[in-house]
Amino acid sequence: MRQIVLDTETTGIDPKQGHKIIEIGCVELVNRRLTGNHYHVYLNPEREVEQEAIDVHGITNEFLQDKPLFSHVVEEFLDYVAGAQLVIHNAPFDVGFLNHELSLLPTHRNTRVDEVCTILDTLALARKMHPGQKNNLDILCRRYGIDNSHRELHGALLDSEILADVYLQMTGGQTRLNLSGNDKSEGEDTGIRRLSGDRKPLKIVRASADELKQHEERLDIVEKEGGKCLWRNVH
Repeated sequence: MRQIVLDTETTGIDPKQGHKIIEIGCVELVNRRLTGNHYHVYLNPEREVEQEAIDVHGITNEFLQDKPLFSHVVEEFLDYVAGAQLVIHNAPFDVGFLNHELSLLPTHRNTRVDEVCTILDTLALARKMHPGQKNNLDILCRRYGIDNSHRELHGALLDSEILADVYLQMTGGQTRLNLSGNDKSEGEDTGIRRLSGDRKPLKIVRASADELKQHEERLDIVEKEGGKCLWRNVH
């Protein structure tokens, strides 16, 4: 199963008012494991970014001047996401912007992201799991023990990485597999353990004879009190 955790940053909140996408960030999950196959691009929206949006994501008009247009990356983006399930927090927002961008291109006027991909909205999922509670990404991080203290501003790729951790915890707590073996965030207490592929084998610490004796004495006490010692039925 291939899933793409996706987030975008934009010039404003409504594509119907001419607002555009300025950043796309994606991380890939295959069978609930992070593969390290990320997709990330900044885009020139050919319009001004509203100050309210800059205050959220910190992406300035000057920074975007030399970035590619959406039309220049559309094929590689669609190739990357095609056939996958997109995992998005508040999916109607991001999907709406992506479909708007596609509709502006003569070659993709009839293309819709939700027709080439299936969509999983983690906000809708969180609302079902935690009705009547706030379910923005920061609150979900605290609820599921995900450390996002390193995030001062929103960014599409960073938010996608955080959402991947939150989604995995929400849906079963699957640990992630770092296939690249060079995860720079290794060691951070994110609630999901990141293990390096070239780590040393864990040291095996065996119980001493005295510890084994104390263990058996404890099991004797449990049996005398009417309990069942499942440990004695393991062998």
